[in-house]
Amino acid sequence: MTAGRIIAGPHVRASCARHLADMKTAKERGLRWDREKARKAIEFFPDILKLTGGSHEKSPFELHDWQAFVVGSLFGWQRRTDRGDWVRRFNVAFIETGKGSGKSPLGAGLAIYMTVADGEPRAEAYMAAVDKDQAAIPFRDAVAMIKLDDELREAFTLSGGEGKEWNAAHLASGSWIRPISSEQQGKGKSGYRPHFILLDEVHEHPTNAMVEFMQKGIKGRRQPLTFMITNSGVDRTSVCFEYHTYGARVAKGEIQNDRFFSYICACEEDEDPFDDAPDPKLGYPKSWARSNPSIGVTFPVSYLEGEVAKSRGMPSSESLTRRLNFCQWVDAENPWIDGDLWRACEVEPAEFAHVVGPVSLGLDLSSKRDLCAAAKVVRDGDSLTAEVRVWTPKDTLAERERADRVPYGLWVEQGHLIAVPGRSLDYAFVVKDLTDWLAGDPTLAFDQWRIEDFQRELDDAGIESWIWEGPEKPAGVGVRMVRHGQGFMGGASESLLWMPRSITSLEDAVLHGRLKVKRNPVLTFASASAVVETDAAGNKKFTKRKSTGRIDALQALCQAVGVAEALEYEVSVYESRGIEAY
Repeated sequence: MTAGRIIAGPHVRASCARHLADMKTAKERGLRWDREKARKAIEFFPDILKLTGGSHEKSPFELHDWQAFVVGSLFGWQRRTDRGDWVRRFNVAFIETGKGSGKSPLGAGLAIYMTVADGEPRAEAYMAAVDKDQAAIPFRDAVAMIKLDDELREAFTLSGGEGKEWNAAHLASGSWIRPISSEQQGKGKSGYRPHFILLDEVHEHPTNAMVEFMQKGIKGRRQPLTFMITNSGVDRTSVCFEYHTYGARVAKGEIQNDRFFSYICACEEDEDPFDDAPDPKLGYPKSWARSNPSIGVTFPVSYLEGEVAKSRGMPSSESLTRRLNFCQWVDAENPWIDGDLWRACEVEPAEFAHVVGPVSLGLDLSSKRDLCAAAKVVRDGDSLTAEVRVWTPKDTLAERERADRVPYGLWVEQGHLIAVPGRSLDYAFVVKDLTDWLAGDPTLAFDQWRIEDFQRELDDAGIESWIWEGPEKPAGVGVRMVRHGQGFMGGASESLLWMPRSITSLEDAVLHGRLKVKRNPVLTFASASAVVETDAAGNKKFTKRKSTGRIDALQALCQAVGVAEALEYEVSVYESRGIEAY
């Protein structure tokens, strides 16, 4: 692959280059390459295991080239322990390929190998996924392989009725294979001591909780292995994308971790699998081969041709195909805005500059049991500098993390999300936390939801505020609060802010590079999750019903940008009439 004779993407080439480089420095780093151990693991598959399903039913499990590279790497590389003996080098493997490449059968085969051929007494192998149905998929593969081989069928005892098996026990070694899901995590049996963990569909895991939960028990194992398999996902703030990024950096040598192995398929940066011309020798684009290492083996080329054909012109379908079939990370099934455009606006916290200028605020109170967000925008000429703050109840954080499949706990630890004590949001806490932003009597855009409660807390905190009722009405004292409509109504009125106008203002600021926003993964997640609805006139509004995650932080930012742009425009309009706008 490094020589270019086999088509592969940048991360796979990096993994192969890492292997070759390690061969040269292995001895000085306490590593060695054991060809015999690699050969034994690779040959176990065709010698013992048979494939299941479709035209491959009962065929010997001949590893494809990429699968042999993965298996050989995991079992061939050894490291010397402090006691002087040799054990497997890699304890964690992250595998990301296109759909249908044979990841699940490979993981099932490894589970069988780790229980019967790895020399580990009482080996515990677990098929772990978000839910029990997903965990059952690779487990069913393992059960089917056991049933197709006479020796394995005799060696294993299956618990459960036909088609309802829940445990495969290898009595001679006291070992077993079982499925487990996040739904079961921490329930029932305790004291897991996994020798092998297959973590399926990592992109669906909201947090790293399952890995951490299972790995608590590996300390008693000499050479455990966590084998992660996944398609690409839709969320660049997810734990899966963290592993994707980490694995790519380890393969490239930017991070040194001799215990972590990665095989990550991806197109080249300048390739587009929907528009690339077919390679004359292959008969299909090279980008298809880079993301699908089993193309033409586990599925025909015509399958991808059909997926591309039916997805053209359908944004949501194209997004799904890019993610599942071509290993391209997308930002939503039908994203509001291109992820690259949004990320170009983000500034890392350490580099974020606090500028001076007119301040506009946006407030999305949402439910007291959910997220509450505020955004601050400072205008400097045409440039907008923004940041958000987001609060959530502390006592319900864990259950909401599981329900939303979002790493709220990690974001709290990193300081991006503020956990408010209690089971519901205390607006007094929020007001106190906003004191610095409220200084100087800024203009604050608000949704009508629970605003009376918020104003009472402002009064109790001694912060004066008044609700603007239009340019003809007398001005008040303190924070100027302006209603911000969330729906399609209100566009004809110059006295109201409304979401379609604010969305247009935000899009314009993003598209023309006028917005710089302090990076916050809560906001990044919201921007990637947002979906808009459009009326007959082309007006847009965010729809929480169709969005893939909570978008409160984005709605608050949109309102703040709407205020900032409205102030610039409407002040000039009203001043021409001799009226003070705000």
